[in-house]
Amino acid sequence: MTMDFDVHNIMETIEMIKVHHLDIRTVTLSLSLRDCCSSDTKKLSAKIYDKITKYASNLAKCACELEDEYSIPIINKRIAVTPISIITESVDNPDFIHIAKTLDKAAKEVGVDFLGGYSALVEKGCTEGDKRFMASIPEALASTERVCSSVNLAGSKAGINMVGVYKTAEIIKKAAELTKDKDGIGAAKFVCFCNSVTDNPFMAGAYCGVNEPECALNIGVSGPGVVRWAIENMDKKADLGEVANTIKKTAFKITTTGELIGRELAKRLDIPFGVIDLSLAPTPAEGDSVAGIFQAMGLSDAGAHGTTAALAMLNDAVKKGGIMASSYVGGLSGAFIPVSEDAGMIEAARKGVLTIDKLEAMTSVCSVGLDMIAIPGDTPSATIAGMIADEMAIGMINKKTTAVRVIPVWGKKAGEWVKFGGLLGEAPIMKMHDCDSSVFINRLGRIPAPIHSLNN
Repeated sequence: MTMDFDVHNIMETIEMIKVHHLDIRTVTLSLSLRDCCSSDTKKLSAKIYDKITKYASNLAKCACELEDEYSIPIINKRIAVTPISIITESVDNPDFIHIAKTLDKAAKEVGVDFLGGYSALVEKGCTEGDKRFMASIPEALASTERVCSSVNLAGSKAGINMVGVYKTAEIIKKAAELTKDKDGIGAAKFVCFCNSVTDNPFMAGAYCGVNEPECALNIGVSGPGVVRWAIENMDKKADLGEVANTIKKTAFKITTTGELIGRELAKRLDIPFGVIDLSLAPTPAEGDSVAGIFQAMGLSDAGAHGTTAALAMLNDAVKKGGIMASSYVGGLSGAFIPVSEDAGMIEAARKGVLTIDKLEAMTSVCSVGLDMIAIPGDTPSATIAGMIADEMAIGMINKKTTAVRVIPVWGKKAGEWVKFGGLLGEAPIMKMHDCDSSVFINRLGRIPAPIHSLNN
């Protein structure tokens, strides 16, 4: 039996990979730790370590083999576990730092880049266990290399936990302070959410939700450079409907490639395939930029008037194209706008075109929210809490996921520069408003869920 190959499609795929930065951004093993519960910290830790090293022992090895066989880069190998605040709820006098170091040790043993799930779900309030757990987050992030943390503070059904919002602002400040010798890298491994997603494969927010199976392989595929290339090759007079259609077709090709790799890796690991996340995640590499897509559409810079409209069209077209390519699209799926991780965003922020206010407007239509934004180290906790509350409100009202990942950089002011390295990139310290939010924030309590939450 012979097979017919489309030479054009083969060459196009090769060019997407070699020239335009198409890659599998992450393969993430989602793993339930619900059966690891114990009243003793050391027993719990031993169970966690054994389960992770059992299920993930071949993850990095098989992923590297697939890279070689298919000649497509797999940038990160990751693990997402059940939120640790839930697993530790029944532990007598839990030693959270010991548990965090156990997670880090297991991640290192199996050769993954990051492990997510040092997390808590507190959108409607905190248990006593949640409070103890959240207090441990800054030290846990400072004392580990691969562990990532998240908290869900709000939801369209629950409203906004303003007590949690303020505690989270203090967590961010403390995590940055404890790692100030590394420009606050601890805060870069932490994110807070509204409407967090249980099958998200991207860090720092990945965790295995309690409604997820024993294990699954979730894929995050990315290709902003490919989308930009496709738009730049269009007729310059093409209208925006045609541009949207081109993005859809490109997203279809990207998704097909990603699911092929994901299913083959899941098969080799003998675990179920979970979802493919379509999020366009940029890198600091030239040409691998979401901001570059805006420029290909006709905007001079990310942040120019029209950017929010362009991002809305991009996000929608990516989802429409991806959903036609796979029946198992999940996670966040859309476009990320992390400032320090996107060369075009970095340049727009440096020029002052892209401001925090404009970024906030863009989050109303993008995949997540305020992401990888460096701010002055002396920013008050109440100001950070106000920023978080604003972002939670956008997610709550619009019934979408929003998030905040900001890094207060100790000893640096607005306009100075910070370099994180690797995928985390570099960025200017962005200016915050000098206005005081403290009286509003210190009212605490819970902002009620909106009227559309009553939709049963």
